[in-house]
Amino acid sequence: MTELKMPKILNIQDVAKSKLFSIQSVDLEFSNGEKRVYERMRPAKREAVLIVPIIDDQLILIREYAVGIENYELGFPKGAIDPGEVPLEAAQRELKEEIGYGAHDIIQLAKLTMSPSYFSSKMNILIAQNLYNEKLEGDEPEPLQQVRWPIANMMALLDHPDFNEARNISALFYVERYLKNITSK
Repeated sequence: MTELKMPKILNIQDVAKSKLFSIQSVDLEFSNGEKRVYERMRPAKREAVLIVPIIDDQLILIREYAVGIENYELGFPKGAIDPGEVPLEAAQRELKEEIGYGAHDIIQLAKLTMSPSYFSSKMNILIAQNLYNEKLEGDEPEPLQQVRWPIANMMALLDHPDFNEARNISALFYVERYLKNITSK
């Protein structure tokens, strides 16, 4: 198999900007001489965390408004990693802010990219167990509704009409694999 040569970046230009997003136009030249212009979100310097909390043989999910789909979505706690934090610290903070628990045991299961043709974002998937009560003030505009879901029936979440977001679905499969591996030992 021939090794691929990285395209040469000829030019990068900001073409649109909002309070939250910046879009770039990227002129590329591929190794075969073909030139193309792509658009992407300005590469992010920060990663994010998505945490699957477990308590009393149940997953803790939250129902949160998602403006992109103009509806409430059922999913796991998540948020950006603040400057100076590592994923485990961010996961601990997000748990306390979003569900009012900290965790004695947090394990990173994966790091995912999301639509890498357009975004450089990375999401760290973690599982949190041995939870304890501790609440931090979060930045959510309204209280988040908690939903507890039995681990024994966790794959039925795939049929829930409000559980659709790809990162949450990916996390569910990673947790399923993790739990199978620890129970088979």
